[in-house]
Amino acid sequence: MAITISRANYDELWREHNPAPQTSTHLGFSEQIEVIPQSLGQGWIQSIQLRGMAVSIFNYRLHDDLFIRDQIFGTEWEIGFHLSGNRSGKQTGENFIGWGQCEGEEIWETYANDPILKIDLSLNSPDELHRLISETLEELPRGIRQLIEDCNDNYFSETNLITPAMRSILEQILHCPFQGKTKQIYLEGKCLELIALKLEQLKDRDQQTGMPYPLKSDDVDRIHLAKTILTTRLDNPPSLMELARRVSLNDYKLKIGFRQVFGTTVFGYLHQYRMEKARQLLIEQRMNVKEVAQAIGYANQSRFAVAFRKQFGVNPKAFSAIYRMKTHSTRITTRDGVSV
Repeated sequence: MAITISRANYDELWREHNPAPQTSTHLGFSEQIEVIPQSLGQGWIQSIQLRGMAVSIFNYRLHDDLFIRDQIFGTEWEIGFHLSGNRSGKQTGENFIGWGQCEGEEIWETYANDPILKIDLSLNSPDELHRLISETLEELPRGIRQLIEDCNDNYFSETNLITPAMRSILEQILHCPFQGKTKQIYLEGKCLELIALKLEQLKDRDQQTGMPYPLKSDDVDRIHLAKTILTTRLDNPPSLMELARRVSLNDYKLKIGFRQVFGTTVFGYLHQYRMEKARQLLIEQRMNVKEVAQAIGYANQSRFAVAFRKQFGVNPKAFSAIYRMKTHSTRITTRDGVSV
């Protein structure tokens, strides 16, 4: 079953279900937890307002496919990190930046039984980026810097992969050990680290790709289709030539275009996605390590363990045990009695 709803009705449904959301306020710092309406799914969204920016943590699972119709007229100063689940075209293991004036009609889709865990950083204004890390901004390539600085007239967006360094900081945000003013200072520092890493990723991507290869909108659509084919065939991925034929591109344009769009090679992306998928499966605790390895296309469990340890710094069995302990020790109970 699929649910289609307008943004206004969706927001109203959340307000009706959270007439008095769990809130705590400190000087210059506040946080709020809202529970997802029971008709939609299970889970919660936590909003943390810091100085000049906000952090939103999404942790939920839907009962049915959900499509939200939205009319967008305004500005966006956001960097997001999808740790788990596919939402609004962003997939597990991807990060994105959306910057500037945006308008038009959008459909935001999220699918049933796909566990969503994501962290978004929203700046109050573009001036906050200049204030916080003006020196780093000056080091960006001229083209990207101009797109960000001319945000009142343009819209800049980019999707890339979550790096191990980003992953470490995101985990620290999720498991912040502090409260009150100390928590505010800690989270603000972690957010600055994430912003700096994202800007560094933009700089590295520009240096790697050099002069952009001319891509038509149809080419970009075909490259996104290639990504979808890869991620739906983890256990038996196509060769580069087969993938190029499937999306009606020559292999050269696919290789060059894929790096431009996603900031990495075709099979570099496949490897990252496999590791993120393995991490997600281990978190769900429904498969053992051998079953997870087979699900993402590793016939050899030892090779999978080596690849996982290289990506996340811990072997898969230890990761599963650590995550189970963290989950049990960091549960929060909302006013509705829902454990999150």
